[in-house]
Amino acid sequence: MALRYKTRKRLALLILIVGLPLYIMAAVSLVALFERPSILLELAIYVGLGVIWAIPLKFIFKGIGQPDPDA
Repeated sequence: MALRYKTRKRLALLILIVGLPLYIMAAVSLVALFERPSILLELAIYVGLGVIWAIPLKFIFKGIGQPDPDA
């Protein structure tokens, strides 16, 4: 079942306002559990985690910046 444009737009906004800050806090907490790695490794971890959250949600964000196709 495909989501309507308006539903996807609202869901994307909810994910960015609520879900992304929670994900950032979880990523920082996860890295803080271990001994602090070198700065390059830590940067690579954060970049990797930054990309991983978006992959499963790509279908929601795809086309959100375009005008409403249903209008």
